[in-house]
Amino acid sequence: MSTVRPARPRPARMSPADVMRVGGSGLRSRPMRVFLSALGIAIGIAAMIGVVGISASSSEQLNRTLDALGTNLLTVAPGQSFGGGDARLPVDAAKMIGAIGPVESVSQVGLTDAKVYRNDHVPKEETGGIGVYAARTDLPGTVGARVVAGRWLTGADARYPAVVLGARAAEQLAVSRVGDGAQVWLGGRWCTVVGILGPDELVPELDAAALVGWSEAEHDLGFDGYATTIYTRASDDAVADVQAVLGATANPEDPSSVQVSRPSDALTAKQAAHSALNGLLLGLGAVALLVGGVGVANTMVISVLERRAEIGLRRALGATRAQIRTQFLCESLLLSALGGVSGVLLGIGITAAFAASQGWPTLVPAWAMAGGLAATLVIGGLAGFYPALRAARLPPTEALAAA
Repeated sequence: MSTVRPARPRPARMSPADVMRVGGSGLRSRPMRVFLSALGIAIGIAAMIGVVGISASSSEQLNRTLDALGTNLLTVAPGQSFGGGDARLPVDAAKMIGAIGPVESVSQVGLTDAKVYRNDHVPKEETGGIGVYAARTDLPGTVGARVVAGRWLTGADARYPAVVLGARAAEQLAVSRVGDGAQVWLGGRWCTVVGILGPDELVPELDAAALVGWSEAEHDLGFDGYATTIYTRASDDAVADVQAVLGATANPEDPSSVQVSRPSDALTAKQAAHSALNGLLLGLGAVALLVGGVGVANTMVISVLERRAEIGLRRALGATRAQIRTQFLCESLLLSALGGVSGVLLGIGITAAFAASQGWPTLVPAWAMAGGLAATLVIGGLAGFYPALRAARLPPTEALAAA
């Protein structure tokens, strides 16, 4: 007579909602420990998001600056002569450069020997690093300088002492207004401040400059009429070609004594230097994230040791090893995700605050946020894998007896 053996009962399957609920209950039972572990993850993610966000915001600001000021500005300055002395640009160098076909505009400044002070009682050696330059009336249109107060120099200014101050020069001389009553002691006489320039990232040397009319500088300040810098705007599609011939055009007799540069290249190089530093900071953020992952692993291992009674009871009631393993792995992932989301929000906040303080647009790349969350899930999975295996391998009788 054959005996029919009863079918072995199948363990109940846990739905995703059940897994989340069971995993979340384990976290709710230890709020302070969960908070501290999630904080470690959040700090690492916030550091990485902050670095990427600040770098992206800085790059966006640079792009906007270059879009506004253009990358087609070239400068010509005298270098060293063949004999090793200081060279000078020919008096008609600007005129010759203006004859180049793709050149759109040319202007120039010349450094004088005059000094500028807040008043006539300031010691002569305290110049504050402010240079007095003769400037052409077309300078703002060529370099893209902005007059934020007052006006720029005109042809009429050659008949009386007038000066336009760069942003830093105005700050050092404590000049905040223009017109009647706004004067500085320049070249041994009082000069009326008729304008103040805004900061110029493309031509920062103008920030610490006091600019007077070209004719007025020749007549009253002993200016010799030789330009120290010539600014050239070329058409966008011919910048490289113009740059290649500027030296020979400005000084046909001695092209090697002419220094030609592109100011936008300096800004790009500065951004590249910042990017190298950002790589180091990203590495530090990754270390902080790794430390946070170790904290999650430590929390989960301790949780397994403290909850052996719960594990044994669940196993005795029919829970499978896979279900126990899934429960603890879910707890680890939820803990890491909590830290990851908090870290992303904190990183965005840090980026927004820093960008606002610098006057930059706030930009946090989507890939950085998605990558940060993905990194936390990977860290959570790796950190919870061993504790989950350990919990699943506990025999029910041993777990209940240890409790």
